[in-house]
Amino acid sequence: MSLSIADSGIRLAVLCIVMALVATLVYRFTYLGSVRVVPGALARGALQLAAISLILAAALAHIWSALLVLVGMFVAASFTAARRSNAGTSGVWLTIALASGIGVVLPLMLLSGVVPLQGVALVPIGGIVLGGAMTATSMAAKRGLDAVDDRYGEVEAALSLGFSQRDARWEVARTAASDALLPGVDQTRTVGLVTLPGAFVGVLLATGSAVQAGAVQILVLAGLLLAQTCSVAVALELVARGFVFRGQAVRPARVR
Repeated sequence: MSLSIADSGIRLAVLCIVMALVATLVYRFTYLGSVRVVPGALARGALQLAAISLILAAALAHIWSALLVLVGMFVAASFTAARRSNAGTSGVWLTIALASGIGVVLPLMLLSGVVPLQGVALVPIGGIVLGGAMTATSMAAKRGLDAVDDRYGEVEAALSLGFSQRDARWEVARTAASDALLPGVDQTRTVGLVTLPGAFVGVLLATGSAVQAGAVQILVLAGLLLAQTCSVAVALELVARGFVFRGQAVRPARVR
C-alpha cells in the first residue's frame, strides 16, 4: 500500500509540474505576463496547503481547536476584504459585514442539526461560507466606493434635493454594489448544468453517493447565498453611511 501511495504522489507531482510548465510556455509565447506567475502561484499554493493540512489534521480532532482555526480564517478574511476594497484603514469596518454573513449561516446550520458540532464538518463548511462572504464583501465595498467617486455629482444633486447623505450615497452605490451577488446567484443557477462545484466532487469521491453529494452541495449553496446577501447589505450600508470610505482629503460626514 505504501508503494502505491508513493507512486500516486510521484505521478501527482509530475502532472502538476507538467501543467505548470505548459502554462508557463503559454505565458512566454503570448506575452501574458511574467513566466514566474504560474510556477510561483503553484509553489505558494502547495506550501500553504501542506501547512494547513498539518494544522487541520491536529485541529479537527477537537472542537475548541477547530473554532480557533475558524477564528484565524475570519481574521485573514477581514484583512483581505479590507485590502481588496481599497478603503485604507476604514476597511476594518468590513469585519462587521463578514460577521453578519457567517454569524447568521453557521448558527442556523448547527441549530438545525444538519451540520454536526464537529471540527471535521464545521471548518470545511465554515471556510467555504466565509470565503464566499469575503469575496462578495470586498467586491461590494470596492464597487460601491467606485460608484460614489465616479458619480459624486449625482450624490451632490441628490443632497440638493433634500436626500440625506446616507440615502444619496446609497442610491448611487446600490446598483454597483449589488453586482457582487451575481457570481453566487449564477453559480447556484448553473450548478449541475455547467459546473460541478468542489463540495459536490469532494463528497462524491469520498462516499460514491451522488445523492449525498448533491445534498451537501445545495446546503453549501444556500448558506453562501444567505451569507453573501447579508454581508453585501451590511457592506453597502457601511459605505452609504461613510464608515467605509476612500482616502479623500475630507472624510464624508456620517449620517446622523
